[in-house]
Amino acid sequence: MSKKPAMEQAIPRASLTWLLVAQFLVILPHLGHLPLWISALWIACAYWRIQVYRMRARFPSALVKAALMVGTIAGVYLSRGGLVGLDAAVVLLVAAFILKLVEVRTRRDALVLIYLGFFTVLTRYLFDSEILTAAFSLLPVAGLLSALVGLQHSGVVVRPWSTLKLAMTLMLQAVPLMLVLFLFFPRLGPLWSLPQPSERGVTGLSDSMAPGEIAELSRSGGLAFRASFDDPVPARNQLYWRALTFDRFDGRRWTQTPQGFAAASPDWQAVGDPVRYSVIMERSAKPWLFALDVAQSDDDAIRRKSDFRLERTRPVERTFFYRATSWIDARLEPESPSAAVRRALQLPATGEPRARGWAQELRRQYSDDRALAEAVLRQFREQPYVYTLRPPTLEGDAIDAFLFDTRRGFCEHYAGAMTFVLRAANIPARVVTGYQGGELNTAGNYLQVRQFDAHAWVEYWIEGAGWVRADPTFQVAPDRIERGLEEAVSGEQSFLEGDPFSPLRYRHLGWINTLRLQWDELNYGWQRWVLDYQAEQQGSFLQRIMGHSDKTTLIGIVLLGGLVVLGALAIWIIKPWRRRLAPLDRAFSQFERLLQKEGVQRLPAEGPRTYAARAAQALPAAANEIRGFSRAYEQQCYETDDAHTQPLSDALRALRRSLGKGATR
Repeated sequence: MSKKPAMEQAIPRASLTWLLVAQFLVILPHLGHLPLWISALWIACAYWRIQVYRMRARFPSALVKAALMVGTIAGVYLSRGGLVGLDAAVVLLVAAFILKLVEVRTRRDALVLIYLGFFTVLTRYLFDSEILTAAFSLLPVAGLLSALVGLQHSGVVVRPWSTLKLAMTLMLQAVPLMLVLFLFFPRLGPLWSLPQPSERGVTGLSDSMAPGEIAELSRSGGLAFRASFDDPVPARNQLYWRALTFDRFDGRRWTQTPQGFAAASPDWQAVGDPVRYSVIMERSAKPWLFALDVAQSDDDAIRRKSDFRLERTRPVERTFFYRATSWIDARLEPESPSAAVRRALQLPATGEPRARGWAQELRRQYSDDRALAEAVLRQFREQPYVYTLRPPTLEGDAIDAFLFDTRRGFCEHYAGAMTFVLRAANIPARVVTGYQGGELNTAGNYLQVRQFDAHAWVEYWIEGAGWVRADPTFQVAPDRIERGLEEAVSGEQSFLEGDPFSPLRYRHLGWINTLRLQWDELNYGWQRWVLDYQAEQQGSFLQRIMGHSDKTTLIGIVLLGGLVVLGALAIWIIKPWRRRLAPLDRAFSQFERLLQKEGVQRLPAEGPRTYAARAAQALPAAANEIRGFSRAYEQQCYETDDAHTQPLSDALRALRRSLGKGATR
């Protein structure tokens, strides 16, 4: 009866063990964004496959497999609201990876499952790309390689730890090739595009503002972006990171006028020295970026809108690196009023009677617009207003209630109220949202800007001066601008009160703060020098090490260097100068060398048995050991696994002891 083809043979136990381990490690980091039923599906399928191996259950029939497939598709549709999109695609891939386990019968099936596992490992980087994620991904890769090694019928099949050791060796051998490809292989854009994950779970600024919303965002310690400056970091009171401008008020919510801020280049005048910096921005699922005024970028995918914000041509769906140059003291639209200035006078026809009355009273007292704005700021500074993360709910005329009744609010309350009053006094004004400040990581000399640094301020327009920034929050809580949110709300103990285990709450403990900053610096370096090593950074790196050559020359040098490195790596792994013998032949070669040292030379065309018999006669003191090796050798010649040479090794050791010699090779 003929043997089954190699690809049709049953899966060895070690390989199946590593498949189960690897599948668990592959799925584990995905659990945060997978529906709960996926975990139950994996437990059921793993248990089913183990019972099949123990011959206590059968493989699923075609009907059962069809039912599982339909049920899985329905589950993805219900949990993700459809089957199109990156979220749904990843859930489907993970589900297929799990379901394939219960129908794995042969080595070919196992290979399909292993290759599917490698793809599933990669999908984790679509959601999280920090260094801890990258380090953990080595574990499932090692498990999948161990399963792949275990499929080969060799001596390591029955020894799982030997399988893992060989898999780790293969991974180490791949490191030089990985480094060469990373540094020199051309950086290509995505070959396809899928709808990105939904905004579920993404925190950040919204495209509108109402009282209490930024206060809610400021309860989060999530990272918004990191910024590294080429020169000394500007003073904290200059760190106003612009994101959006709101010029329309409906009585409750501030929004942007539809199509109000086009990509046209606004009028502005540079003042002072430029500030150059780079930003690594976290995923926001929004197109706007964060930059100091007035900013510009050389990136073709980034444009400056007419309200002076920077915007990308597509949403930021993953960690994004960009460089910008800003003129912090620039004048914004200082000359004739633009359409944006005219829109900055819009108010609802009715509502907020007390605020409107106060504005008219101020207008009668101050004919100068700047003096009137200063009077509003003085009101916030001198009257008993309170800066709080726990503002009361405002009903009806919310601005009136805040200004004259509660007098308790967060930055959006103050910015919205001041903008309303200035408009009611016929001064063009608008609300700007973004982030203010940031924590300086002295170890890496860069700023960490987090969600609790979200802020809103006011811009009002003065002829000849342009848009002038005014921050009413500074009048009420100067610590918020000069020292940060934690200091500003220290009295009410509301800083990150919903996250008691956040290390940000324990910055007063030196060793915890040091560990936190060092860990963040490590992640920052990973993002800047690894994740954001794109075409521009690669070109700069190659120019530095190869000189200023044209692109064609650089490509040629890179390809030639890559071939040289790959050739050297291949020679190091293959070692063609060393004659590779099968384990059985290597053992007999050692047997020959031992006898040759005792003067018993093998004759041409002399068979192993004849040679051993003659050696036993010539060396009677070691005759039993010589015959023992001969018997073990002949028996091993007919074994199906010629790598299992333990009996031969034992016979060789016995012969060495008998001859009184040390180990030879």
